[in-house]
Amino acid sequence: MPSPWPAKITGSTARAAFADAERRPHWIDTLPRRDPHLPLEQALEADLCIVGGGFTGLWAALYAKQLDPQREVVVLEQLRCGAGASSRNGGFMNYSLTHGIENGASRFPDELGVLERLGMENYDGLCADLARYGIDAELELTGEIDVAVSDDQVPHLRERARLFEEFGQRAELLGREALQAEIRSPLYRGGLWQQTGAAILNPAKLADGLRRAALATGVRIFEHTHVHQLRRSSAGVDVLAGAGSVAAARVLLATSAYAPLVPAIGRYVAPVYDYALMTEPLSGAQLEAIGWARRQGIGDAGNQFHYYRLSADDRILWGGYDAVYRYGGPVGPQHDDHEPTFTRLAANFFTNFPQLEGLRFTHRWGGAIDTCSRFAVFFGRALGGRVVYALGYTGLGVAATRFGAHTGLDLLDGRRTEVTALAFVRRRPVPFPPEPLRSAVIGLTRNRLAAADRCGQRGLWLRTLDRLGLGFDS
Repeated sequence: MPSPWPAKITGSTARAAFADAERRPHWIDTLPRRDPHLPLEQALEADLCIVGGGFTGLWAALYAKQLDPQREVVVLEQLRCGAGASSRNGGFMNYSLTHGIENGASRFPDELGVLERLGMENYDGLCADLARYGIDAELELTGEIDVAVSDDQVPHLRERARLFEEFGQRAELLGREALQAEIRSPLYRGGLWQQTGAAILNPAKLADGLRRAALATGVRIFEHTHVHQLRRSSAGVDVLAGAGSVAAARVLLATSAYAPLVPAIGRYVAPVYDYALMTEPLSGAQLEAIGWARRQGIGDAGNQFHYYRLSADDRILWGGYDAVYRYGGPVGPQHDDHEPTFTRLAANFFTNFPQLEGLRFTHRWGGAIDTCSRFAVFFGRALGGRVVYALGYTGLGVAATRFGAHTGLDLLDGRRTEVTALAFVRRRPVPFPPEPLRSAVIGLTRNRLAAADRCGQRGLWLRTLDRLGLGFDS
């Protein structure tokens, strides 16, 4: 059985379902209104300046204050805290630091046991921090199901189940009937339910809770502040931002896919756009029609995959499939809307859930993912080690950003730990080629990934990338 995508539903039918959708992340609408923090318009001094007010930056600010409450910490955010990838993702919280256990086994085999343990410690620590800081992020410890929508995907689930068992995760292989008992779709051939180390939450509430917690510890936050240059100084680093500046002893860059302040970052990160739809709340009858009583996060097992989950008010978030790279990797609000992808997503949604025909989407949005060739966070230094960056999460960063923030700050402060000694931390990914070759390589890889889903086999190009330890994902 080949992959069921692309869907057979007509474009006009699909477009009608999201025609009136708001063009912003639904998660933002769940937050209380607040006044923005003032922009930086003066010269400041700080022990630590963090550029980026998303998950990584806010976790780092909290960790810095935890280590030294007297440390002067400043966070600079060019929009509003959490406005980037931190509030545009699906809210899937997975323990893995390596973009899944299979990617870890392939790319980091010598350290996989340690990375698996560290991933669970980080996951448990994050859950504890939510309680510690009083953050209500709508956390649901539901687990996550990878579903096979073609027969050739089932063996991959068996291999993943074997790895989970080897490294102590609890997971259950589900045959077609058992999977239909959990959630009903005519496409499903089988599934793997990861029951530990996986949860769902509201990512915007997590980001806003981290912001409030950071403020309570004395962190100073400036929003609508665009940092345009880092300049080495005798005391450390001058961070130049519009009409203001920060003279900082150390700087942590947590800028995700946005334009790099350190030129070397551009070699390793390719901004790839991901898109999502959110439905209106489902009625009781609609919920009954699909089951899903245990509210697990769901993801396709294919190369081009959808991710979907229920929100606290019983909407369905449906995202993924396309991973859109544009020549030169531009990032900006003009790319947050992409009708061809939304049309494809809507058509695929009703192919997956035909019993929900007539349901409408209330929100549509997109955002850039900081993709790197190894699919997992990497670290680097600049300006004589006074600047450290943590980037490249490649779409699985809700939990991993906490690890990235802690590790990045340990590197910046010169702490030697079990983590900072790992090759995973010390080595960078293979860089992407420069343009125009970058666009050509990414385009070819996307084409071959789609072909592999259609025929069930990885062709020569993908097998070559596998041997070289290279890849493309979102």
